Amino acid sequence: MKITEDKDSGGHIITGYGKGFISVNETRYHQSLIITAKKLVTDWQVKEAKEITLENLRQIESWQPEVVLIGTGKAQIFPEAELMFQFLNQGIGYEVMDSAAACRTYNILMGDGRNVAAALLLP
Repeated sequence: MKITEDKDSGGHIITGYGKGFISVNETRYHQSLIITAKKLVTDWQVKEAKEITLENLRQIESWQPEVVLIGTGKAQIFPEAELMFQFLNQGIGYEVMDSAAACRTYNILMGDGRNVAAALLLP
């Protein structure tokens, strides 16, 4: 999927998504990643939804975003409930969806000026 809308936000924008890649600002990445408007973590070692834990999302928690999007690859797979409760207890919104939907949602929220973080798995 090619995502073409760019509102010139000056931050990290997801410009494409497909089997085995996510493009950020026209650069393709072939591994899971974490993205915010100002941060891009390309060495996130999680490959499957069952590997998503509070410990490997701790850095997102410290950034205090308004909302965290978890993209679980090709299908929506809910990680352990502890994650949701941890973010919600801090007043941080939390949504789980397939990675394509998470990419689109991230761009919409970021384009609206929201402080959003997305942790994205590849299928």
